[in-house]
Amino acid sequence: MKKIIYIFGLITLLSVVVSCSSTPGNTNEDNNQVSENVEESDPLPSWNEGATKTAIFNYVNDVTNTESENFIPVSERIATFDNDGTLWSEQPAYFQLFFAIDRVKVMAKDYPEWKNKQPFKAVLEDDMEELKKSGMKGLLEIIMTTHAGVTTDEFEASVQEWIKTAKHSTKGKSYTGLVFQPMLELLDYLRANDFKTYIVSGGEVDFMRALVTEVYGIPAEQIIGTRVKTEFDYNNGNPVIKRLPALDFYDDNEGKPINIHNIIGKKPVFASGNSDGDLQMLQWTASNKLRSFMLYVHHTDSIREWAYDRESDIGRLDKGLDEAIEKGWTVIDMEKDWKVIYPFEL
Repeated sequence: MKKIIYIFGLITLLSVVVSCSSTPGNTNEDNNQVSENVEESDPLPSWNEGATKTAIFNYVNDVTNTESENFIPVSERIATFDNDGTLWSEQPAYFQLFFAIDRVKVMAKDYPEWKNKQPFKAVLEDDMEELKKSGMKGLLEIIMTTHAGVTTDEFEASVQEWIKTAKHSTKGKSYTGLVFQPMLELLDYLRANDFKTYIVSGGEVDFMRALVTEVYGIPAEQIIGTRVKTEFDYNNGNPVIKRLPALDFYDDNEGKPINIHNIIGKKPVFASGNSDGDLQMLQWTASNKLRSFMLYVHHTDSIREWAYDRESDIGRLDKGLDEAIEKGWTVIDMEKDWKVIYPFEL
């Protein structure tokens, strides 16, 4: 079920908050110098004090210390992050699913036959139960209809136009407002310590690049995801890349380490995810000969966000949670470890 939903999901702001080290000064030489106190800012202010925050600090301090036996050269400081459920919310469905549904409704004026044709009829009538009955075939039909048949520039424009007005069905906020404030701080903190941050997600790569490049401060070339097939068209001297109605690569489960190897070319030393679909990426990172850090986001806050794990069709965390506990990986308890979830709560 997760794979179906993730393919349906082919269907996330802040500057670095790091200042100088605290250096209390108290000299009286010729009475010309005064006492000076410089307070060090907390680079993770939205994180509660505790084992999780301490583990992150200890790791970064260790591997960036040239005197440590675990020192990692800057060129090897690769950090990979899942997107859905790790950097922004993913309930009650992946955000790209909502985009696909909205696109069907926008496109319907040119396809009057959709009023009586499934699975489009179910989408137009907001009948999600009927939509589920269409199965993989119906889901792929919606995805390929809304995500292909256009150039990459046209698709990017449609995503960026959608996000201007689209609101989450239950939170009532823009989808890009539902990024996790603590994870934004973590991205900044790692980059301030010369880590190169990547997104490695099951979401479709061009959809993510159109939305989250500026939100996360991660350039487009460092965003890796599921891909539809494309082709080059010289277009009479005005070249374009066309998006085709076929799947090229599914970037989830074992697809993540494969894409990391093929695109990044280096094994990460830091990886974060929230589901079993991220397990292979964390396993790949854990196999690094350099000291590595594996981080799971556990959705435990039913009040501020959602609480789900082992039985969820979306973002299921079952085998990954067991392995994290067994191997001593760090697991974020969202309810206990985070002071706030979203930036607008500040």
